[in-house]
Amino acid sequence: MKTVVIGSTGYGGVELIRLLENHPQARIGALVSSSQPREPLKAVYPHLSHMEETLEELDPDRLCEAGDVVFFATPPGVSSQWAPRFAERGKVCIDLSGDFRLTDDAYRRWYGREPASADWLERAVYGLSEWYAEQIRSATLISNPGCYPTASLLALIPLLRERAIDPDMIVIDAKSGVSGAGRGLKLNALFCEVNENLRPYRVDAHQHTPEIERYASEAWGRPVRVTFIPHLVPMNRGILITLTARAAEGWTRRRLEEMYRGIYQSAPFVRIRSENDWPGTKQVQGSNYCDLAVHLDERTGRVIVMSVIDNLVKGAAGQAVQNLNLRMGWDETAGLEGLPLYP
Repeated sequence: MKTVVIGSTGYGGVELIRLLENHPQARIGALVSSSQPREPLKAVYPHLSHMEETLEELDPDRLCEAGDVVFFATPPGVSSQWAPRFAERGKVCIDLSGDFRLTDDAYRRWYGREPASADWLERAVYGLSEWYAEQIRSATLISNPGCYPTASLLALIPLLRERAIDPDMIVIDAKSGVSGAGRGLKLNALFCEVNENLRPYRVDAHQHTPEIERYASEAWGRPVRVTFIPHLVPMNRGILITLTARAAEGWTRRRLEEMYRGIYQSAPFVRIRSENDWPGTKQVQGSNYCDLAVHLDERTGRVIVMSVIDNLVKGAAGQAVQNLNLRMGWDETAGLEGLPLYP
């Protein structure tokens, strides 16, 4: 099956190219870049010097002939305009941006732009693979989760569904590598700004906050609010979130671990760590794994869950390929079997 990647020159796009090149069923039919059309791919990314593809303009007629699945690794505001046009022509669309993750009012507030049409917002399926697999298998438009929400919700949804915590006392401390900011030139992503520095950003204003809250609320059955604090870490890849919440009565650390193991026993990319085995970002780098560790602080009565992912793989391109596999009825792990890179 041939695929199209729109937004091929960003970090998410080039990670898609890496994964699709090694996929046993998928092939690349076209690579699109609005910023560098007609450029050879290898001129933009010299590590792909063996590939002869040339970047193309966004021409719907040409792209509909080039592939059956269209990935959007684009900035906000692009897929909302273009994905419905491809979907209406029978193409499966997988969107890595935030254009279909929120309701229209929430999108206006948090993204500061006009949302996609209400019809397509309603039809889009949230692509958190481990929790929405059945809906993904028949979806025309899959809205891939953000990187922070992926790490956060894989940790949080089990706690909410099993009523293991107080939903009014949730704090998520999140730390991400600089690739999460994209490849564009930004002052706060320059080497001298990032190196030997650790800082919070967009406190109480990050666009992933309402996404986490939307699907946390769905898991609990009523509105849930979280305190979400993102930080920028001087490394290329990786996300680590530490979630804390007040434990519900009757829960122990062992019971919590058994609950996570039971829920994710059939999830090929979620690994549950044993007691006092805390995960690090290096342990999932380059892979589609999410590692979870759970602890109960008996002194304070708080549940602590740590979740690590590679923001460009499980947090973006890898989960998009996982959703492709689910949608096409292929082995869920196809093209994603690679072990983490270490050291």
